[in-house]
Amino acid sequence: MSSQKKRVLITGAAGFLGSHLCDRMLADGYHVIGMDNLLTGSISNIEHLFPDPNFEYYHHDVTKFVHVPGQLDYIMHFASPASPIDYLKMPIQTLKVGSLGTHNLLGLAKEKKSRILIASTSEVYGDPLVHPQSEEYWGNVNPIGPRGVYDEAKRFQEAITMAYHTFHGLDIRIVRIFNTYGPRMRVNDGRALPAFFSQAIRGEGLTVFGDGSQTRSFCYVDDLIDGIYRLLHSDYTYPVNIGNPDEITILQLAEEILEIVGNPDAHIDYRPLPKDDPKVRQPDITKAKDKLGWYPKVERSEGLRKTHMYFKSVVQ
Repeated sequence: MSSQKKRVLITGAAGFLGSHLCDRMLADGYHVIGMDNLLTGSISNIEHLFPDPNFEYYHHDVTKFVHVPGQLDYIMHFASPASPIDYLKMPIQTLKVGSLGTHNLLGLAKEKKSRILIASTSEVYGDPLVHPQSEEYWGNVNPIGPRGVYDEAKRFQEAITMAYHTFHGLDIRIVRIFNTYGPRMRVNDGRALPAFFSQAIRGEGLTVFGDGSQTRSFCYVDDLIDGIYRLLHSDYTYPVNIGNPDEITILQLAEEILEIVGNPDAHIDYRPLPKDDPKVRQPDITKAKDKLGWYPKVERSEGLRKTHMYFKSVVQ
């Protein structure tokens, strides 16, 4: 039975998004090959899948040559450090997985005649001068700033993927992912939402940079995975924003999490704003609606409640 199923390779499978993708693809009847070097991923995110005969796992670094035996119908490239604390600590690995890793997987897709979907990011827009950000906006990125290793890795990733499409006729999809949250986020990954939850649960100060007026748009993970799934199965080969346009300030997010957690010892702790921190971030999801029939459905209050339940179980 397993040999009759369509086969998908998911890189970064032990990460936050990769593990949820594994769940979704298995639930929809695919044979899933998960690949991760566990640089930032965790086996705990996918260990529940090991008994499934339609799941297999390879511990491998995609910046090295990638070989997977047998037919591959789809490749979904989600391997990369994805938070500032990671790519500031591992700048070379971040650049390599976006460049060498993507090159290796594009070569594999060409060999296997697979459709490949790459995970790009809203960070390609940098500190945007256009608001909200549509896919036609080219961005405002500092290539030598502290965030440049991630931003430029993803911009190169998009460029080489499109080059393989135009030159080799490779079947590609490109998703630009905006801020996402939900169960399996790493407690110490450095991003605002997991930091706020862990700090509030411990009764610490919630670290708000600057005055907290910078904005983000948070999408619950189930909504994001559904958008990615729809893009994978669409016939659209240009980048598509997937995110929730419900824009809020970082201070507002901190206050909402304080209210949900209800720890009287927790409070706001203001810190200086990091260099090149984007002032605004909001997706224009017109293309996602028109091309994929997708829009986010999970209200932030519901998503934050589910995320709180997860963090309560993992924060020490």
